[in-house]
Amino acid sequence: MLAIIQAAGWPIYPLLLASVIALALIIERLIALRRSRIVPEGLLQRVLAEFKPNADNGKFLADLEQYAPLGRVLAAGLRNVKASREVMKESIEEAGRGVAHELERYLTTLGTIASISPLMGLFGTIVGMIEIFGSQSPTGGNDVGQLAHGISVALYNTGFGLIIAIPSMIFWRHFRGLVDSLVVDMEQQAVKLVEFVHGDRRK
Repeated sequence: MLAIIQAAGWPIYPLLLASVIALALIIERLIALRRSRIVPEGLLQRVLAEFKPNADNGKFLADLEQYAPLGRVLAAGLRNVKASREVMKESIEEAGRGVAHELERYLTTLGTIASISPLMGLFGTIVGMIEIFGSQSPTGGNDVGQLAHGISVALYNTGFGLIIAIPSMIFWRHFRGLVDSLVVDMEQQAVKLVEFVHGDRRK
């Protein structure tokens, strides 16, 4: 691996940095975006069973907010349980936008890496081509060593840029779809909460 890095020349170092950042973001998002952590199964039913409309629910709601992102959305609605349906829905929507923004954390960076990695590889290719043309001597001969090094820089950087871009793009699209799915799930459960509180449906 070290030999490949040396053969690829200095343009590969920004690509190495991008690969480390992309790998760290992918691992972090795989851990953070687990469905069991964002939308715990049975949480809505437990909230409906334990919430007391006429009691002091301050501690219960504080614990609910800390428990899961879905809990934060439900708690926002329950804090306005005595208000109108519209006010309750607005509070849930505001909390939902904040949660959705947190779920999308780092995805812009990962998408940027997926987009620019091929361009960074292309930059390395151009550097390699410059070295190839630079190996041409005034007499028409070639410096074989410099020619070989230029070809290595050109090919390794292009390949490494694609190696970074392809999995980064795959995971970026996967995370985007996962976030959309989680947001829809939270919206559906929040709607059930509003309808139950206002007597439109049963548990």
